[in-house]
Parts: sequence; C-alpha cells; structure tokens
Amino acid sequence: MKIIVLILVGFVAFGQQSNDRFKNSQTPGFFTLNTLKNSCFDNPQKKQVSEYIREIYEDKNGVLWFGTNGDGICRYDGLKMQYFTKKEGLAGNQINGITGDKKGNIWLATDEGLSRYDGKKFINYTTKNGLSDNQLWSILSDRKGNIWIGTLAGVNKFDGRKFHKIDLPKLEKPGTPRFNQSVAWSIIEDRKGNIWFGTDGGGLKKFDGKAFYTYTQKDGLGSNNIRSIFEDDKGSVWLGTQGSGVSRFDGKKFTNFSTKNGLSSNDVWTIYEDKQHQLWFGTGGGGASRYDGKNFKTYKETKGVTRNHVQSIWQDKRGNLWLGFSGGLYRVSGDLVENIPAGKLVGC
Repeated sequence: MKIIVLILVGFVAFGQQSNDRFKNSQTPGFFTLNTLKNSCFDNPQKKQVSEYIREIYEDKNGVLWFGTNGDGICRYDGLKMQYFTKKEGLAGNQINGITGDKKGNIWLATDEGLSRYDGKKFINYTTKNGLSDNQLWSILSDRKGNIWIGTLAGVNKFDGRKFHKIDLPKLEKPGTPRFNQSVAWSIIEDRKGNIWFGTDGGGLKKFDGKAFYTYTQKDGLGSNNIRSIFEDDKGSVWLGTQGSGVSRFDGKKFTNFSTKNGLSSNDVWTIYEDKQHQLWFGTGGGGASRYDGKNFKTYKETKGVTRNHVQSIWQDKRGNLWLGFSGGLYRVSGDLVENIPAGKLVGC
C-alpha cells in the first residue's frame, strides 16, 4: 500500500489537558501553533490539507479524519498525516460521509462506492455487492451495528452480510430537489433508536423500526429540502435546510430560524453541538453561525481566500473546534477563525 506521509519536524502539546480517557493512552500531543518553523514547505501557508474539507471525524483513538472533495481521506494522528486515495485502495476520492463502528473500522461514503478501512486495508462495496448506486451522500453506524447509506438511488442498510434497500415514503408534490427525493443528504440515530433521514425535496422522515413518519412544510418545517440533521443534548432534532435556514423539532412542533433571526445564511449544510452545548451551523456562503440559545454569532474567513462555505464542523477531545471551509482547514481561536495548513498540522 502506498502511503503519503508528512513527517513531524517538531511539536509540543497545546490546548486543553487530556481528559481521563487519555491518561493511559499513547495518543500524541498536538503542536503549538505559534511556535512553528517553516522548515517542511517552501510556503506552508499555501499547502492546504485540501481545498475543500467536506467531512471531519474523530475516531475512538483520538485520530482525526479529514474527508476531502477530491484528494481522498486524510488521517491525522497528531504526529503525521496520511493521505489515502484510489491509488491506496479507496473506492472514490470524494468523501461525502465518515463514521466508525464498534470494531474500530472506519467507513467512508464516497462518490464511487462504500469503503471500510480496518487499519491496514480498504474493503470496497459497490452496486456489484448490492448497493443501489455508487454515488453516496450520507452514512450512519447505528447502535445495533448496521451501516445506513444514503445513495443517489435511495437508502440502503448493510447488516454486515448484505445490503437491504429501504424505500422512503415519497411526496406527491416534493420540494425542488437537486437530484430526487430518494436521496438522503443526512442520516442520524436519536437517543431512542429512531432513524431520521433528511431528504432531497421529500421532507423529514423518521423510522421507529416498524413504520415511517413524514414531516413537511405543512407541519411547520422550514423547507422540504433537508441538508443536515442533528439531535442536541436536550433531545430536540435540528434540521439544516436548503434556502430556509434551520428548523428545530421538539417532538411536537417546529421552530424556525433564518437570517432574520441572525443566522448567517439560509443554506445550512452541517450542524454540530460543542462541549458548552452551543450549536454551530455550517452554511453556504455565510461561514459558521454559533447559537447559544439566545443569539447567533457569525464566524467567517476574513482574508478573502475562501467563499465562506462551511460543510464540516468537529470539536476534538482536546477542545479544538475545526471547520472545513471552501479553501482549507480552519480552527476557531477565540472570536476568530484561523487557517491551519498542512505545514502547521505536522509542525513545520
């Protein structure tokens, strides 16, 4: 297997102290950004992890995975970066979803099929193995060990042996989709075990293991085009829509938020809750919006090097909040967002 490795030149620990789960681990510390030397690259500021970080995920060992728009998947353990592409066995170089299972496998939804990485090699699944389509847009590993995949031609559930096609209920008059209402842009499992699907024009679907329930604009949902779903610590389900901001569902009614309420854009591509229980919304063109329960605060790249599209957000175990921008990887530092090029990740 060919692996591209960027070797660490020097680093020291930064950020929050490791929590109890890391006291006996050998997970490496992370560099201090303001003590780095430009010794790895001629101009490390221009050596981005990737021009577009579509997905960010942290596995149980504290390793960060950055899913890119065309550079495959980047694995970062605090010491080095490893890029895996089709040359190394990955199904496709565009990563549209990342999840991990109980056995420690990393599952990747790509534009050319499903990949499972066991730490040594990739095992790929395509239509030849039972997938409805090779273009994948979302992925979930549920508590029972099933892998749910949103494909261009509908949802599949993989039980470890075979793929099962899941037919989502259709609307007679759907919203205007990018592809079709069979596409699930986002899939989550809530604390009760319900599976939720945010669809491309077909509204919001909930599956309780026996039956489907559909929620649409008629029920108070802001839009039938749902790009992202997230369950907060109180059990409310948040929906990021295409063109209509955010909807919050408390199980009984929807409450909608838009630019009129302070949201930075009405196109919401990803939702995340930080350790302070503040909600973050990655938007199309408006950077990231943070909601503290009362007010929205906008975080943007201000040097004009991105289009301020934010498609991924993740806070790691050390408290660092990462944003995947159109233009590279960024980190929230106080009230600012700072670019973290590849050179800084490996201590250049």
